[in-house]
Amino acid sequence: MGGEERAVTIKNMSITGALAELNSKQGYENIRDIYNVLSASTMIDVRLPEMRLVGGAEVVRVDMDDERTFIAMEFKHIGHDVDNLLYKRKFYRANLAAPGRIFLNDEYWEFTTVNVSADGLMIHLAETIAVEEGLITVFEFEQLELEGQTKVMWVNHITDVGTMIGLQYMYIVNTAIDGIPVLI
Repeated sequence: MGGEERAVTIKNMSITGALAELNSKQGYENIRDIYNVLSASTMIDVRLPEMRLVGGAEVVRVDMDDERTFIAMEFKHIGHDVDNLLYKRKFYRANLAAPGRIFLNDEYWEFTTVNVSADGLMIHLAETIAVEEGLITVFEFEQLELEGQTKVMWVNHITDVGTMIGLQYMYIVNTAIDGIPVLI
């Protein structure tokens, strides 16, 4: 929330949302401070390791008394059983459509991201091109000020749509990706 990870205690939870108590005031003197943080976006990233849940939620209410701050949230997209190796995803993925470039078949190709995590990218190329899984290549992603080496994990050719590629970072120049928490 507000670009920082905050510790919370879940007070109650349902299938559609949860009520969380911030474990400390963490710099919020009054309710106005929290509303200022949430004014940019009411969407927050959620990680509940004991319940094995990760995803996104929208803050729908904030209450504060002299000692405690409560945040009511409505789940928007939640992944469950995140430690189950069947899912093979260690990190939460944020949907983000932004342009970048990747070097494939001796030339740079323009791509648009589908989602981004602290572990890699899913990208879309408008063209259908042949790419081998396991290929190590380089990419540039100006919006996140990110560039480096990546490994092609999978390729999916979609008729009349282009090529979808799953990439895993091998080496990146900027490791601080705003808005994408590292969920280890």
